[in-house]
Amino acid sequence: MELSNWWDALSLLEKIYWLTALPSTIIFTVQLIMTIVGADSHGLGHDFDSTDLDHGPDFNLFSPKTIVSFLVIFGWSGLTALKYGIISKFAIIGLSIAAGFVMMLITAWVFFLFTKLQQSGTLNMNNAIGKVGEVYITIPGRKKSQGKIQIIVQSSLRTLDAVTEDAEDLKPGTQVEVLELFGDDILVVRKAK
Repeated sequence: MELSNWWDALSLLEKIYWLTALPSTIIFTVQLIMTIVGADSHGLGHDFDSTDLDHGPDFNLFSPKTIVSFLVIFGWSGLTALKYGIISKFAIIGLSIAAGFVMMLITAWVFFLFTKLQQSGTLNMNNAIGKVGEVYITIPGRKKSQGKIQIIVQSSLRTLDAVTEDAEDLKPGTQVEVLELFGDDILVVRKAK
C-alpha cells in the first residue's frame, strides 16, 4: 500500500524518470555482467564478420548499449535534479537529455576502443604481404616443404610458416619478402633484394 501511495504522490515528470531509470539500470547491469563474463564478446548490437577485420571497428553511436546508457543517465540525472529542484522543469529535462547524450558518447567511445583492442590481436595474414622478414627455420627451395620466418605484422613480431619458389634453400638469417599467401596461413616468400 505504501508503494502505491508513493507512486500516486509523484508528478508525471517524476514517474517518467522513474520508469526510465529503473528498467534501464537493470538492463545496463545485465549488459555489464555479460560483457565481463564474456557472453557478449562482440558487443550487443554489433554483428561481427570477417570484413570487420579488414576495415577495423566502426564508431557506433546508436547501439543497444549506448541507448541504454543514455536512458540510465537521463533517468537518474533527472530524478536527482528534481529532488533538489534548483532549476525549472524544462531546464531539468534539457540537463538530463544533455547528460544522457554525453554518457552515450562516452559509452560508444569505450566500446569502440574495446572492439579495436579486441581485434588488434587477430592476425590478418594479408597484412604480411609486401613486408620483409627473416628466415627463422630453413625454408626448402621449390616449395618442397615449409620453414618459418619471423616478421612484424600488425605491430607484433610473429613466427609464421613460409614456403619459397626460389631454387635454393633459404637459410636462417636470410632476409625475405612476402609475395602472397599459399592456402590460408602459409606465406610465399623470396629472398629480399
